[in-house]
Amino acid sequence: MKKILLSLAISMLSVHAQSYADKPLVAKKIYTIDYDKNATGLVRHLKLIKDPKWVAKIETRGGKVVYFSSPKSMFEFYFRPGKWFDVGVKSERDFSQIVVTDYLTGKAIDGESAYYIYGSRATSPAGDDLVAIGDRDRAEKFSQGYNGKRVLRFDEVSDALIRLLNGRI
Repeated sequence: MKKILLSLAISMLSVHAQSYADKPLVAKKIYTIDYDKNATGLVRHLKLIKDPKWVAKIETRGGKVVYFSSPKSMFEFYFRPGKWFDVGVKSERDFSQIVVTDYLTGKAIDGESAYYIYGSRATSPAGDDLVAIGDRDRAEKFSQGYNGKRVLRFDEVSDALIRLLNGRI
């Protein structure tokens, strides 16, 4: 009887181990936005510490880290990096990482997989802005609660929308 139970336990362990062997090991990437109390955003030169739930950053392939006071400011730089030629970025291909702060949790999240709420009552130090949230369901709920007009993915945000938010259209 002991041999049967031992054999059964070993076969169950091997099946269980095989199911893990079939799945690739994927490490969850940890995003951070670290800045000191004197740090200011590139586009609007506002102190980041004043409203940290809006802070975003872009890291370049050359190792530079550029901070922004809001997602709108980050997108301004993203669409027109040549305007800030001293950063040394020519196009979005020069970016290695885009990070935004989840408005609801305050945690740093991947900016390219975040959801952006357009048209809500929530305004940043830069005025009308895009609220960044890491989860679609939470973004939809926030949008409904704060009169948001649309929930957008990163690649749905356009330069024209950013100009509209800035009152340039």
